[in-house]
Amino acid sequence: MPTVHVYMMAGRTQDQKETLIRKVTDAIAESIDAPEANVRVIISEIPKSDYGIAGTTGEKLGR
Repeated sequence: MPTVHVYMMAGRTQDQKETLIRKVTDAIAESIDAPEANVRVIISEIPKSDYGIAGTTGEKLGR
């Protein structure tokens, strides 16, 4: 059973996350011929203050 773990900065809407789950599921199912029912997608949202980009937090960068 394929499992994909997506780490991303917090702040996306529920609709955006649902779209991401749908599209990742479709891509995995198609690319490795896996039954869609077997695909798992886990989203871990990281607070902007805990997400570093080029040595600075996402929060300080205004992301």
